[in-house]
Amino acid sequence: MSRTARRVRLVAAATASLAGIGSVFAFGTPANAAPTVTVGGSSYQKIDGFGISESFNMANAIRGLSGSAQKQALDLLFNTSNGAGFSIIRNDIPSGSDSIEPSSPGSPSATPHYVWNPSNGGTEDGQLWLALQAKNNYGVTNFYNNAWTPPPYMTNSADRGGLCGVPGVSCSSGDWRQAYANYLVQDAKFWSSAGVTPSTLGFVNEPATSTSSFGSMLFTQSQAVNFLGVLGPTLRSSGLSTKITCCDTLGFNQLPSYVSAVESNSAANSAVGVFTSHGYAGAPTSPINSAGRSVWESEWSINGNQWDGSWDDNGQADGFNWAQNVFTSMTRGNDNAFFYFWGISTTQHDSSLIGLKGSTLTAAKRYYALASYSRFVRPGATRISATTGNGLDVAAFKNTDGSVIVVVLNTNSGSTSATYAVSSAGLSSGTVTPYLTNSGSSLAQQSTLSLSSGSFTATVPGRSLMTFRIH
Repeated sequence: MSRTARRVRLVAAATASLAGIGSVFAFGTPANAAPTVTVGGSSYQKIDGFGISESFNMANAIRGLSGSAQKQALDLLFNTSNGAGFSIIRNDIPSGSDSIEPSSPGSPSATPHYVWNPSNGGTEDGQLWLALQAKNNYGVTNFYNNAWTPPPYMTNSADRGGLCGVPGVSCSSGDWRQAYANYLVQDAKFWSSAGVTPSTLGFVNEPATSTSSFGSMLFTQSQAVNFLGVLGPTLRSSGLSTKITCCDTLGFNQLPSYVSAVESNSAANSAVGVFTSHGYAGAPTSPINSAGRSVWESEWSINGNQWDGSWDDNGQADGFNWAQNVFTSMTRGNDNAFFYFWGISTTQHDSSLIGLKGSTLTAAKRYYALASYSRFVRPGATRISATTGNGLDVAAFKNTDGSVIVVVLNTNSGSTSATYAVSSAGLSSGTVTPYLTNSGSSLAQQSTLSLSSGSFTATVPGRSLMTFRIH
């Protein structure tokens, strides 16, 4: 979302260094000298991916970079070898002069005047260009297009209004529900014709937030259900494979009431394919009963004006805190996807993962916290069980290629050794490649280990994050 207050000052990048960590692994340690972390045995949610947004002209900022700087930016976001490997992009559907219908056709039933120029790289504020780069050069196929608000002439107020025609919102201009549904579907069809079919389509952003400085629209649970009864059939008749999301609430504490309302209405229930929420007002700490549909933490970032590129200074912006947020979302919320808001931002006060000033890109440690998951846990992976204790927060995943990913956050102040038993995950021998992130290292590859008889022993430095790729 475009909450300008959530931006912080760019500072120098946190540098990667291997100093002082040369001996972080222990071999041949007796089994009773270290706790055993058992990986596998139970399976949980499928992982759809990890995502970011470059809305509100941040995509255009990347597009405007020179060749080498532009490639560096794209690699940082999408490269699975030396970047974060983000696999979902959330795009804002513009509603103003940059939208596909910048001017009112005069009435809801009048023929719309759609505008679309994909030959212009800035189409949809550069987001179409970015999506094509991600798809053609990095294999990204998951695109979430989400409207913060419809064009203002479809609402009863330009600032946090309601959609004309839903229950409780009467406008002299008429009922705009079908026109808004047509508008959303037409935008998706335009994207599809340009080579990028949105996988998901959202019609609202933070619908229960009555006061804010950013564009959005109020939607009660009953109003959302009512509009889904219009949008669902309209999207189905388009022939697109796109799924509808509901409802990008401000926090996971608000989402259950929308899920319950949707599930109690057959038309709305058949329309929704994915449930979505942000993490600001309520973090994803427990599962949402979604009747088997994916649940995405679809937006979250720092509340307040701070850059804080550090790893562990006990602040909400530091990398350690975001490593905990991802762990909790995956293992307690059972979420199928985790999004940070801006991946790259040019503003002087921003909450992005990577700051862009001129042609200089500065990655905060929270970038590496997310990348410790997103680079290695690929779309289609399944989260599997992993025992957690002794100060180690452990999340484990099995990719479709058979590799097992174990992400360990050591919350202890000192180094902690453990034996990791992965035979229940289907591996008895192979290679273990560790990657370390802490105040001195940023996804720094460590010496490989051997998996023998289905286990290996390793020591994770205190207050550090380590990802093990086992194959």
